[in-house]
Amino acid sequence: MEYVKAFLLGGGLCIIGQLLIDRTSLTPARILVAYVVAGVILGALGLYQPLIDWAGAGATVPLTGFGSLLAKGVKKSVAEKGLIGALTGGITAAAGGITAAIFFGFLVALLFKSKPKR
Repeated sequence: MEYVKAFLLGGGLCIIGQLLIDRTSLTPARILVAYVVAGVILGALGLYQPLIDWAGAGATVPLTGFGSLLAKGVKKSVAEKGLIGALTGGITAAAGGITAAIFFGFLVALLFKSKPKR
């Protein structure tokens, strides 16, 4: 059942994104930013954690989950370090994911040769 829940929430977020691309003049980049911002807002308000508890990876893997992780990191860091935590907490919380993205992107760039679009 865990996989079904993850699929439903993750798939629902994908459907919303696709509808926004198809039915609005928003660019994909703006939609991605909106997803991260929505995750930050929902995470800061404590509304995203129930989705994470319910859907697991279906909530943490999409960009909204990244935004929620940033908000959670800032909250924790502000509680520990004060105001300076507002500047450092989000990056500290997301450092593992950011590092993995850079590393695997670099690895793929080394292994495969890019081709120009036609």
